[in-house]
Amino acid sequence: MSSSSKAFQWLSLVGIIWLQSINGTNTTFPAYSSQLKNTLSMSQLQINNLVFASDAGKLFGWFSGIAAIYLPLWLVLMIGSLLGLIGYGVQFLFVTNQLASPAYWQVFLLTMVAGNSVCWINTVCYVVCIRNFPFHQQVAVGLTTSYQGLSAKIYTDIVSAFFSSSPHKRARAYLLLNSLLPLIVCAVVAPFVRDIDVVTGKQPRNMATGFRLMFVITIATGIYAVITSLGSMIGIDRMIGTGVFLLIPLVIPIAEKIRDILSRRWSLADRENKVYNVSIDDQNGLESIESGVVKEEEEEEHTTTVQVHNEVSEVQVQHGFGVREEIGVKLMVRRIDFWLYFLVYFFSATIGLVFLNTLGQITESRGSSKTSSLVSLSSSFGFFGRLMPSLLDYFFARSKHMISRPAFLVAVAAPIAGVFFLLLNPANVSLIISTAVIGVCTGAITSIAVSITTELFGTKKFSINHNVVVTNISIGSFLFGYSSALLYRKEGNDDGSCLGMACYKGTFIIWGSLCTLGTVLALMLYARTRKFYSKRS
Repeated sequence: MSSSSKAFQWLSLVGIIWLQSINGTNTTFPAYSSQLKNTLSMSQLQINNLVFASDAGKLFGWFSGIAAIYLPLWLVLMIGSLLGLIGYGVQFLFVTNQLASPAYWQVFLLTMVAGNSVCWINTVCYVVCIRNFPFHQQVAVGLTTSYQGLSAKIYTDIVSAFFSSSPHKRARAYLLLNSLLPLIVCAVVAPFVRDIDVVTGKQPRNMATGFRLMFVITIATGIYAVITSLGSMIGIDRMIGTGVFLLIPLVIPIAEKIRDILSRRWSLADRENKVYNVSIDDQNGLESIESGVVKEEEEEEHTTTVQVHNEVSEVQVQHGFGVREEIGVKLMVRRIDFWLYFLVYFFSATIGLVFLNTLGQITESRGSSKTSSLVSLSSSFGFFGRLMPSLLDYFFARSKHMISRPAFLVAVAAPIAGVFFLLLNPANVSLIISTAVIGVCTGAITSIAVSITTELFGTKKFSINHNVVVTNISIGSFLFGYSSALLYRKEGNDDGSCLGMACYKGTFIIWGSLCTLGTVLALMLYARTRKFYSKRS
């Protein structure tokens, strides 16, 4: 592959980073849900059902998978952004009274459409990473997906910088940004979203250096996000800083393009300076030299072929391409390991996501007005959580001390259970710590689940198998969200509002107990898959 192709290869990765950084529009819901509740006169139960609607939209994400097979990727991308424009844009018109007051079913349906738009953009991001980085698929997917954890912070910073501090105006601002920003970014990135001519038979050179630099940039971005979430910087300064960090990855494709231009000039100069004077008397000697060179080249080619083959094998092992079995959905749902895995996800990451989606109401019930700061904090720590599995996998896969992915599940599921009991403490610091821990652990489970699905059930039916696994999110959003809303209403006033620790006390106890069960199930999954992972190491 030429350096020019490598420049476009890296440019496509930068484009995916930008797409993922604005694709978490559903994560901004806690920042404006309380205002939406008051503006549209909704009950807490109806608000929780909107959270379910957003996740239910992902149940139809398989449409985007089919579209990616038959349509150009840029068109799939634009369809996703247009669905978001419709879903959030019409809600914006309702809130600003540009349209008549909506029926609840209309808002519910629009929220589903908006939730489904995320799937279309995600599908394009996954396809581009897998096709353009065949030797580093999981690292590319994991690294870029981590940027989706920054979405809530990016939107919060923009709203803080350019819009009024009035809660109702901020709610309108979030809906406006959710509808327009993905459309703008998708239009900018669409020309870069295409297949690059990557030679799959041999591993490209200098790719490791690029990924190391990308990890450094990504970690620096995450540290900046955490510091500014905890600090007191004004909105516009935070926004400019985040924008600069999102532009820094462009250094890699630009450097690759410059290297390509310089190497071409040097190559041309070398050819002009080389002069060969071969006399007729030297032909025999030259022929013997040529035959020796040919033989040497053949041996070198054979050695290189073996070396490349070994490198491919090493890369496949290093990045987790080893699978236990290749099965489809019908066989997968008959496996005990599937149900253990499904329930571990259900009783850990899904409960964490429900907590983050109801963070606005939880914060309000505790008498705090720092909802936006907490949403930004959870976003920043979620970014690191999503990045963590890829970081460990890339740098420590060959280490004897590297734990298996099911063991990693145990390690990140247990803290979620613990912090729900910590939330029974009324201190604000307990809410801050719990939000950060749930953000990290939920992001990590969401990211590592892609690899676990691949390793336990194969790559051929991955898109279908993993969609079945993540249906637990929609089910959990409804069950856990609905039950928490019932407990909230039970403790609330006649007008449906609730203030005080009692509003979510029962919910936290139930969620903490269920997450403890999830940790036990994760231990069982680890024990059942230990033999398989020990062979892979």
